[in-house]
Amino acid sequence: MLAAAFLPLHYVLERDLCEGQPQVVRPPRRARIVVAGDLMQHTPQLTAARQADGSYDFSESFRYVAPYFRNADLAVVNLETTLSRGGSYSGYPCFCSPAELADAMVDMGVDVALLANNHCLDRGAEGVRATADILDSCGIVRMGVFRDSVDYAAGSVRYMRAGDVRLAMVNYTYGTNGIPVPKGVVVNPLDTLFIGRELAQIERDKVDCVVAFVHWGNEYERKPNRDQRRVAEFMKRNGVDIIIGSHPHVVQPYEIDAEGKIVVYSLGNFVSNQSKRYTDGGLIVTIDIEEDSAGELKYYLGYTPVWVSRPKYTLLPPAVGDTLRMGGEAREAYRTFMTDTEKLLSAK
Repeated sequence: MLAAAFLPLHYVLERDLCEGQPQVVRPPRRARIVVAGDLMQHTPQLTAARQADGSYDFSESFRYVAPYFRNADLAVVNLETTLSRGGSYSGYPCFCSPAELADAMVDMGVDVALLANNHCLDRGAEGVRATADILDSCGIVRMGVFRDSVDYAAGSVRYMRAGDVRLAMVNYTYGTNGIPVPKGVVVNPLDTLFIGRELAQIERDKVDCVVAFVHWGNEYERKPNRDQRRVAEFMKRNGVDIIIGSHPHVVQPYEIDAEGKIVVYSLGNFVSNQSKRYTDGGLIVTIDIEEDSAGELKYYLGYTPVWVSRPKYTLLPPAVGDTLRMGGEAREAYRTFMTDTEKLLSAK
């Protein structure tokens, strides 16, 4: 879970035998960031989560993947639905989910919800405010979409601490499905002029690492397009160290350049009702940040493919899915997703 922001590092005193004086030795900085893709709520998912008393319980979806998030220093998901306490819930094409979804995210260990995506305005300004209120009330940090200019000024760049590492994080989307941004509301656009201004404002002396979360690319395409690569290069030139993408609803490859900077082009779906080949799962990405002997931060990427088991929409990582009893058709779909994903990510 998220460490308290900007706590002082603990130091160890060692005796310098040559000088006879105590010497301060700082332990190497370390952090683990875990990120998942599109957390969606289609109508059949709402139906599956509805309880006899009319309440909603989404915990079944996350029962097997929660440890990945709880064991992280910082856990992030792309929340591709608005939230409401009003009871008028809906799936595609205009998503609105019960506030109990945020409760399940808290229980799972999520620290940050990414809101800059093409469904962030599905319920207009009221949906933006309701989503912000619900996330704020349960302590989940939100990024990318703001109630108003004051809200934007307070959180356009999120300064947070993960483990021993100070982060600056930003979040952008290519669009909002053609829905105009309501007056006063701010949605961070995937525009290089806008992005450049924000990155230039980061207080670099107070930050060890810059992370960008971007909603981009073409839906259902398993390779990044020219625009994705162009924006990624722009971000890296402007000081971004880690770039993690969403929106295509399928997994796309990752890249690590000569400087060790990471780009994950698409995590695919986290949980959804999409069931066509390549869309019925996604990645949980783990990025370990470690300081080397020269004091430089190094980034190490790991990934866990997760497949969505219906009708309860249970997320299955290989550690569970490989041995869990399931019907023949489900087993074949599970194996196909895992094989497709591994082939894509291993093709370098």
